[in-house]
Amino acid sequence: MADADAGLHVRTFSEFVAGRSVALQRFAYLITGDVEDARDVVQDALAGLYPRWERVVRRGDPEAYLRRSIVNAHVSRWRSSGRESAWDPAWLEKPAPDMAARLLDARLAIQLCAELPPRQRAAVVLRFYEDRSYPEIGSICGCSAGAARVLVHRALAALRDRLPQEPDHD
Repeated sequence: MADADAGLHVRTFSEFVAGRSVALQRFAYLITGDVEDARDVVQDALAGLYPRWERVVRRGDPEAYLRRSIVNAHVSRWRSSGRESAWDPAWLEKPAPDMAARLLDARLAIQLCAELPPRQRAAVVLRFYEDRSYPEIGSICGCSAGAARVLVHRALAALRDRLPQEPDHD
């Protein structure tokens, strides 16, 4: 009977991974800003979830557990890396064709978010990309809803400060 239960356990976890891994990869990419780092943190989070699968499922939402693991893993990597950014802002100085305005805006948003501390970046991604509530953000980031609101507020203030200033037009 234990072998049958183990098969069910693996199959259920496998189905979850097959169904949610693409969304988790996207989330991780928005948090880390790097495809390889995103793959690494998702893999680490899934590896950490596997032995706890049944307990996490009984307690609630395994995806929320994974998202929190992804955010925590990125924060840890960011701290241990000396907080250096791999982003190169040189592309901002190159002129873009007129039809590329949307792409430039997206790149600017990614660049600006990449300069945020990881928890602030996670809060912004969760709030504006995933349309999560502050209590959900707090749960994923390991803080209260009020602290999540503060993270988003401080991130937006930092983003506003970093936006390129356009000359005033009369």
